Amino acid sequence: MTYSGVVKVGGAADVHELTDLMISKVAVGPMDNNAYLLRCRATGEQLLIDAANEPSTLLTLIGDDGISAVVTTHRHGDHWQALEEVVAATGARTYAGAYDAEGIPVGTDELVEDGDTIRVGRVELTARRLVGHTPGSIALIYDDPHGHPHVFTGDCLFPGGVGNTWKDPEAFASLIHDVETKLFAVLPDESWVYPGHGRDTTLGDERPHLAEWRERGW
Repeated sequence: MTYSGVVKVGGAADVHELTDLMISKVAVGPMDNNAYLLRCRATGEQLLIDAANEPSTLLTLIGDDGISAVVTTHRHGDHWQALEEVVAATGARTYAGAYDAEGIPVGTDELVEDGDTIRVGRVELTARRLVGHTPGSIALIYDDPHGHPHVFTGDCLFPGGVGNTWKDPEAFASLIHDVETKLFAVLPDESWVYPGHGRDTTLGDERPHLAEWRERGW
């Protein structure tokens, strides 16, 4: 089956099968959040990005192999509603951006700084701090040695624009600067973007619109 990245709440996960990594995307909760289960194909170790909602759905997706870690992309409540139950059921370690962890009511085991590496089996993810949607949002980049990068952006980048900065000019300037310099400036057009809500995109699809986003201010 070809991966589309199109999922709906109550529906099946969509699975992106890469050479070294399997990425399962599922939509959960009243705000149509995306959660992503990453599985190292060499070791079977698994990591969850955003235990957003519906713990039973996420635990079914995780299955009997469990997870080693849960990464929360940012502090907003719709991204951690299931975190406590998922951690209690799996014993997973928790990761969050160092500047957002205080806003997450489940304790963070590992505070993530810009440029830190998070591993799942033999696969490495690089964290990049993107400031503006929240003070400590993190994106995770998997630079696939067999293909192009894959970027999990939380609520910092979507098809059609950056994340919500609530008409705060300074927050918007910060977020678009970080997205431009830490993602668009260093990653190729083929880079696949997995956002916190809705459909996927690529940096190439969004790159022509950066000036437009800056001009409109959101």
